[in-house]
Amino acid sequence: MADHSGKSSTGLSRRSLLSILGAAGGVLALGGGVRGAQELQSQPAIPSFTGPGANPYWNSVGPYISEPQKAPLILLTDRGVQLETPRAYFQTAFTPNHAFYVRWHLAGIPNAVDLSTWRLHVEGNVARPLSYSLAELIRRFPPETIAAVNQCSGNSRSRFQPRVPGGQWGNGAMGNARWTGVRLRDLLRAAAPKTGSAQVQFQGLEEGPGPEGYGSHFFLKSLDLDNPVLDECIVAYAMNGEPLPMLNGFPIRLVVPGYFATYWMKCLTWIRVLDKSDDNFWMKTGYRIPDTPRGDTTPAAVASGTVKTIPINRMPVRSFIVSPESDSKIPADLPVQVRGLAFSGHGGVNKVEVSVDGLKTWQPARLGTDFGRYSFRTWDFPWTPKAPGAYTLAVRATDSAGNVQPDEPVWNPGGFLWNRIERQEISVGPSE
Repeated sequence: MADHSGKSSTGLSRRSLLSILGAAGGVLALGGGVRGAQELQSQPAIPSFTGPGANPYWNSVGPYISEPQKAPLILLTDRGVQLETPRAYFQTAFTPNHAFYVRWHLAGIPNAVDLSTWRLHVEGNVARPLSYSLAELIRRFPPETIAAVNQCSGNSRSRFQPRVPGGQWGNGAMGNARWTGVRLRDLLRAAAPKTGSAQVQFQGLEEGPGPEGYGSHFFLKSLDLDNPVLDECIVAYAMNGEPLPMLNGFPIRLVVPGYFATYWMKCLTWIRVLDKSDDNFWMKTGYRIPDTPRGDTTPAAVASGTVKTIPINRMPVRSFIVSPESDSKIPADLPVQVRGLAFSGHGGVNKVEVSVDGLKTWQPARLGTDFGRYSFRTWDFPWTPKAPGAYTLAVRATDSAGNVQPDEPVWNPGGFLWNRIERQEISVGPSE
């Protein structure tokens, strides 16, 4: 939330943000597209592909590359760009901007934005079409800050059995940040949607050939105008107290708390109020899930053509073990802190449980600071293995809506909604 001085809860003032942007000369540029993969010599040797079984690693198995404004990230594809965040960056509740994962859909992504000419347009079925410079968005509207997880719809797709097409993400296609910007409802109110308005469509600067034959040369997403999530959406111009990295959507991106990242439009430039449902490819065909519990179905049901689908929406409850990793060497009788994080798109996580005996029994973990209902919540669990041997650690979370993380896998042709209980194999050796 913002105070009356125009300073958000991150400590980022309008003046300081405008100063940062001014120092960049009004243009943020990458200086080129994603370059060829450069594998880091310090990284452990891993196979170039896993399958047909489920990927056994926490992350995906691509090479590491360095890109402008970014730490070395794991490359899945370079057209559209998909870069995964390594496991080590999930030790804290907030993901550093330079380590935040990257996911674009089309080959033509912006490498530079000139703020002297760029505008956000609010148009369509409205009484007052409007356009704003970045400075006008910062100056004219009270800043709003929210902590929210941005997670790719296909996060953990490499766990699916049988495998499905798409980027074979491990667990690192997600990140949490404090997002600061303008309330979407404030922008819509200023433009005054007309009677009969049905949806709000969002478009950024991404373009290029999409799936062949579908006419999807622009990435477009829409939400119903009466969807309560619009009351929580912000058009963010800051991420963890800094301007957004170019690869994460500079100068602004839509933040849709609790929803998968497909709706979090990067380089947002057009907000359109529609008087009918959006039937573009990315709504009518792409990013749809079976209208079943957990979005679960079977290959046979899909092949029969009888599976009803709906647009993907909120994220299910999830939790992860971040440390220790499977290659850690743990002596018996030595105390260990098992650590990780949890989140849900349906409400804040209020319970995390850990099993150290292969899911036979569960014990409560200690929860970290609550940064809001859509944020990562860290947890830790003290464990002292008493004897050498192989142990299976597992974690499950419960959210404030009563959703408990299940131990059943999910399957659908999009590779979406994975939230099965995560396991970590640990080897304990003798201490003498």
